[in-house]
Amino acid sequence: MSRTSAALRSLVFAAAALGAVAAFAQTPAKPDAMAYIISPADGATVSNPVTVRFGLRGMGVAPAGVERPDTGHHHLLIDVDQLPPPGAPVPMDDKHRHFGAGQTEVTLDLAPGKHTLQLLMGDHMHVPHNPPVVSERITITVK
Repeated sequence: MSRTSAALRSLVFAAAALGAVAAFAQTPAKPDAMAYIISPADGATVSNPVTVRFGLRGMGVAPAGVERPDTGHHHLLIDVDQLPPPGAPVPMDDKHRHFGAGQTEVTLDLAPGKHTLQLLMGDHMHVPHNPPVVSERITITVK
């Protein structure tokens, strides 16, 4: 990665961490690209730790910072009602989990109760594609 792209990536991380809404170019996505949650199933009752497995169709997975056509990396939105605004990087906080190394699953502890989970693909700079590649929002209950 060049110094310029490393500096730009640091700026994106800083903006996302601060919740800043910066306008970045959106990477095009194929209209048939689809993210989905393999498990747990919508409506499932689960115990901690919860393993969430990510699915993706119509595009590939590449780590953050790697710019390739028709690729991106996963973000898991936990109890989030709205997607980030178009052209804004996915925020970095407990409700917006980044998987910039190209991971396709995570095991996490969630507080007991109901939670919503949704996947959102981001490009090499953590900006959602256009159109957004997003899964259906599922609801799980943690015992």
